[in-house]
Amino acid sequence: MAKTQFRMLRSALAGVEAVEAETHHSFSRHTHEQFGIGLVSSGAQKSLSGRGVVEAEAGDIITVNPNEVHDGAPIGEGRSWRILYFDPEIVAGLSREIDEGGAGRQEIPYPVIRNAAIAARFEALFGVVTGARAADGLLTEQLLLQLVADVMCERGGSDEQPPVPASIRAARDLIDDDPLAAVSLTDLSRESGLSRFQVLRGFAKATGLTPHAYLVQARIHLARRLIAQGTPLAEAAFASGFADQSHMTRVFVRKYGLSPGLYAGGFM
Repeated sequence: MAKTQFRMLRSALAGVEAVEAETHHSFSRHTHEQFGIGLVSSGAQKSLSGRGVVEAEAGDIITVNPNEVHDGAPIGEGRSWRILYFDPEIVAGLSREIDEGGAGRQEIPYPVIRNAAIAARFEALFGVVTGARAADGLLTEQLLLQLVADVMCERGGSDEQPPVPASIRAARDLIDDDPLAAVSLTDLSRESGLSRFQVLRGFAKATGLTPHAYLVQARIHLARRLIAQGTPLAEAAFASGFADQSHMTRVFVRKYGLSPGLYAGGFM
């Protein structure tokens, strides 16, 4: 690929998106609604994760959980990676199956995994998903189940994450319940029972984003879902609360690294 290029690839599996990227770009803090499992192909990067700042280099598996705040910056000349994004229902169902009737893990525990065998299995599944490798149903099911088991069961430390305070959950839910609403700090303060400053400080501490950044993120998630369903870009922008299509496009590129048009092309 040319320098600074993102490609949305056609996926053979429903609920799974495939992306290839090569870039020097530094991403600001953002989230995804899906689970992400990827492989760094070349170079290295440093990124914020739910476990603090981590570094990944060529050959490392990288992961992200739904709504986990992260960013990303190159170490050196840039980096390239391939990544699969999974609808949460897919991973949740497989996780319960792996747990043999239990609740299953809710999160992938580690943002970077250095394991050549897991990397090889990711490569195999990526090839199947993108059609670069022929596979029957049995092989596809096997690769998918095994990769999720690999990343969910990887061990290395405590899995405990600090809980989000109930007051901040109430403020966050106010945004999640209606991302199109014109929410103010006063509204969030009233909902949480905190002062405006307390909710601003507590929200950033608990989620990694300011309330405004979280609201914009919720709207771009809505836009992404609409585009994936085939909604025209201008309609998707209006329906997700953006001033116009250009505003949505700027946010989309900043968050995901590719334009809404390129993203939409992956579903055609």
